[in-house]
Amino acid sequence: MKTYLIISQILYLLSLIPWFLIWGLSFMSFDNGVNLYNVSFVLSISLYPVAVIVCSILSWYFRVKKKRFAMIINIAPMLWIIAYFVFMFL
Repeated sequence: MKTYLIISQILYLLSLIPWFLIWGLSFMSFDNGVNLYNVSFVLSISLYPVAVIVCSILSWYFRVKKKRFAMIINIAPMLWIIAYFVFMFL
């Protein structure tokens, strides 16, 4: 369990490098004006590091007593990565 958490945390840490570039470029969505779609788009991208930190803390906390729950929590930030690749290739 520790190995799984350490490897996944390293991958999440490495994913923050391209996230910073994508986050900076996401503000270009405001070029056409400010509306609810643009704000929610930038907000959803901005919440990725928060999700990584919160899910990492919770997964390490629950790793001893509730292993399955800790693994599920640890996979939650992967939703942002999957959504990025889905929208990129559509």
